[in-house]
Amino acid sequence: MDALQLPLPAQWIAPIWVALQILLILLAGYFAQRFVAKCLNRLGERYPFPPQLLMPLRGGLRWLIMGSALIFVLERLGVSATVLWTALSGFVAVAAVAFFAMWSVLSNLLCAILIFTVGPFRLGDVVELVDTVDKPGVKGRVVAINLLYTTLIEVEEAGTGSVMVQVPNSLFFQRSVRRWRGSDVLP
Repeated sequence: MDALQLPLPAQWIAPIWVALQILLILLAGYFAQRFVAKCLNRLGERYPFPPQLLMPLRGGLRWLIMGSALIFVLERLGVSATVLWTALSGFVAVAAVAFFAMWSVLSNLLCAILIFTVGPFRLGDVVELVDTVDKPGVKGRVVAINLLYTTLIEVEEAGTGSVMVQVPNSLFFQRSVRRWRGSDVLP
């Protein structure tokens, strides 16, 4: 029997059923991302993870879950899974090339994660990047750590003022670092 020959209520059942499935997929994605966010919050309360690490992780997982839900919705609407996977693999290939081109930025991001998790220094510590044994490098008090740079306040020799220096996070893993805790020493 052709779809146009069906009685009026039967014509509406198929689109309503698809709409209901789409709604259920979106609700499942929403509740899944809320559940993952709650689990990450509990992990953050239980273990001393810095919020600068949990926030991007929570956002990345939210995008992954809702992106998966969107793919399921598109498949329910009749978009071929082959087309979706071809587009996704093409996007991943282009993204891999772009990430390879941005390796220095990614290096700083990875080093920031290592600084947050391993904790070679903290806010308020005095650190010095040593170029060579007889040549001192940058020395200052750590005032901020973000995903690309660590900001130091470098006090001038004559005491006339201070200079803020932003050091790329990757340098802390490429050079020797001297560290003085909190208020032990002033730069």
